[in-house]
Amino acid sequence: MTIGLLKGVNTGGHLGWITVRCRICNRKIEVTREPVYVCPRCRDSQDAYFCEAHARRVKHRCPYCGTELEPLA
Repeated sequence: MTIGLLKGVNTGGHLGWITVRCRICNRKIEVTREPVYVCPRCRDSQDAYFCEAHARRVKHRCPYCGTELEPLA
């Protein structure tokens, strides 16, 4: 048995490390390639990430708490 070999979702190059889902449409968004908007208050409790289209649709306000959405840097 070898120790130190990472496989599957644990590998550093796996897209699971940089992929989030839009809270409204459940679309996969790659953080490094597309703009992602996040609610600072609901980020941890509800995974409130939004794609660019739905951030515009809700006028850059969180639909849950009304806080201004911020771009994820």
